[in-house]
Amino acid sequence: MTAKHGVFNSNQDGRADRLSDGVDAVGRGDGGKRGKRRAAIYLRVPTREQSTEAQRAELLAVAEHAGWQVVEIFEDAGISGAKGRDKRPAFDRLLKDATRRQFDIVMAWSVDRLGRSLQHLVVTLADLQAAGIDLYLRQQAIDTTTPSGRALFGMLSVFAEFERDMIRERVQAGVNRAKAAGAQLGRPRKSERLVQAIRATLASGTSIRQAAEQHRVGISTVQRIKAAA
Repeated sequence: MTAKHGVFNSNQDGRADRLSDGVDAVGRGDGGKRGKRRAAIYLRVPTREQSTEAQRAELLAVAEHAGWQVVEIFEDAGISGAKGRDKRPAFDRLLKDATRRQFDIVMAWSVDRLGRSLQHLVVTLADLQAAGIDLYLRQQAIDTTTPSGRALFGMLSVFAEFERDMIRERVQAGVNRAKAAGAQLGRPRKSERLVQAIRATLASGTSIRQAAEQHRVGISTVQRIKAAA
């Protein structure tokens, strides 16, 4: 007997709720027909006052038209796309299931549902590509199951690299300007008077922890002063 599993909705707490049955472990759709693409839908809205129903309905219609079997729906409600993967439990589970090849294609309403940064998007695409998972984005008309979609993915990678280079250049330019203006970079140094006071405290037999508390500095600061003595 073939093992069955259903279509699930992954809520904000990372739990899966069974919605319906009818897809087995080898990705067969209704009637046991083999070869049907298994799709996972990712939904996200930044506030709980907003609804994902419009996204859900549109993507389900696209999947039906394309002949894809939706095997799971992941939803992060009330979570900003600026947050990392670790702050979006459904998104994290989506990528983990992609690695396990639980589906063949990920569907989302728009690129900003996946993340608010081009770099984040390309990292996500790279993870999906490494797992052999395709991507469909409704608003941007991106479908990596097509030649044009794969070409656009390549262009996104180029732009992401360009963005990383620009960020590095801006950071370095800022550092150079600060140095030229005589700014002291890095952690501010402790005053010589404080350093001598800490050394005197240590010399009296006080422990590092007690010295740190007495002079209101970190333990690592006291350790560095002691090591340099």
